Amino acid sequence: MVAALGGLMMLGLPLGRLPGDLVFRRGNVTVYVPVVTSIAVSLLATLFFAVMRR
Repeated sequence: MVAALGGLMMLGLPLGRLPGDLVFRRGNVTVYVPVVTSIAVSLLATLFFAVMRR
C-alpha cells in the first residue's frame, strides 16, 4: 500500500495538495494539515483491503 502511494507521488499526482487540506503560514513557520488527503487515503485503503479480503 505504501509503495503504491509512493509510486503515485512519483508520477506527479497532486496527492497531498487536495482542496480542503489546511496550510497555515506565519513568518518562518508553515503548518500543513492534510485533512482531505488523509480521508482519501483511508477510503482507498479500506476499499483495497475489502477487495483483497474477498
